Amino acid sequence: MTNTVVVGTQWGDEGKGKIVDLLSEHADCVVRFQGGNNAGHTMVVNGKEIISHLIPSGIIQQKKCFIGNGVVVDPFVLLDEIDYLTDNNIDVSPNMLQISNRAHIIMPYHQAIDKAREEKKGKNKIGTTGRGIGPCYEDKATRRGIRFADLLDLDLFKEKIVTLMEEKNFYLEHYFKAETLDPEMVIDQFMTIRERLLPYIADVSVTLSKSMKQGKAVLFEGAQGTHLDIEHGTYPFVTSSSTVSGNAANGSGVGPGKLDEIIGIVKAYTTRVGAGPFPTELFDEIGDKIQKTGAEFGATTGRKRRCGWLDMVVLENAARLNSLTGMAITKLDVLDDLDEIKICTAYEYDGKTIEHFPPEIKVLENCTPVYETHPGWKEDTSGITDYDKMPEKAKAYLDRIEELSGVPIKIVSVGPGREATMIKENIF
Repeated sequence: MTNTVVVGTQWGDEGKGKIVDLLSEHADCVVRFQGGNNAGHTMVVNGKEIISHLIPSGIIQQKKCFIGNGVVVDPFVLLDEIDYLTDNNIDVSPNMLQISNRAHIIMPYHQAIDKAREEKKGKNKIGTTGRGIGPCYEDKATRRGIRFADLLDLDLFKEKIVTLMEEKNFYLEHYFKAETLDPEMVIDQFMTIRERLLPYIADVSVTLSKSMKQGKAVLFEGAQGTHLDIEHGTYPFVTSSSTVSGNAANGSGVGPGKLDEIIGIVKAYTTRVGAGPFPTELFDEIGDKIQKTGAEFGATTGRKRRCGWLDMVVLENAARLNSLTGMAITKLDVLDDLDEIKICTAYEYDGKTIEHFPPEIKVLENCTPVYETHPGWKEDTSGITDYDKMPEKAKAYLDRIEELSGVPIKIVSVGPGREATMIKENIF
């Protein structure tokens, strides 16, 4: 297996966790390159559901895992996750997991500001998870962040907290009318976990470079999806980091020339959690049926996902932005019982046809999807492991996705377990 990037092509929740878990078997190292614990990957291993929020899914396969510099990390959540995985007999020792010394730390005041800001916005809220990811990235951009490297210098760490919290508390008290935080209490909280964190801190960029020189294959794991990207997504209803494949290099500390294969994960329909435009969203019984059959609830928040038909305007955008070399289609089995299935091939707005994803939120909110209709296959695909044995109408649906996107389908998933997977084109 070559160095491979896995990205979501829609609004996240495409099933990246399972595909990363599957590909991890053939990789030597797995690195997470962006986001925070506002994302979650759900894997089903031997019938048991395992959920990770920060640690790369490859840890399930007991591969060497890395949290890159592009990730913002809540260390308390990280340690809880380490304990959770350890309780499930998964080795998460410092020999198996390293955190970039350049990764930024989510502080308690980031969470306080995140929650206060959403509350103040009221009905205009973005739908953030309130976990402090956005405010942490803000401090990173304004050069006021605290990195894991700072934990190595205790005096500097304490000094930065006291200095930064003077401003944060003023903001909380006078603008949000919210409770302030005690700097000494925050310092004391970190003192209780510092010694446990130190063995995990490393120069991930250097380690990955050495691994690649030794011929080891690296799998780059992203969070969320292309259309939550801070640059290219449905701004401002986006996440706070770049979710596209180009950031796999920047967020891990490797050169872009090291990226060989880029696999886009595509749910066989479309879902979205939280607020923001969603042109193909269904508000009828079919949308409800897809939501229930697909058990569409967020792995991190538990929020009910909005459901709609597959949107090729979205997928074309993702294929171009990520330079996809292949796709993995997930949850095809959720569509098994439908009489007909629709694919959105374009939008109509103000009497004009739109074929490329527009940046204007008001345009997106008022677009009408242009659909083509395909007959449902009305057969159970969940037990099929040989692509040639798929129903002909299901294969026709997949062929059309390939044709419209211009990207080959390499993997098809028809269930949550590892065994419910068909390899259409070998990438290992």
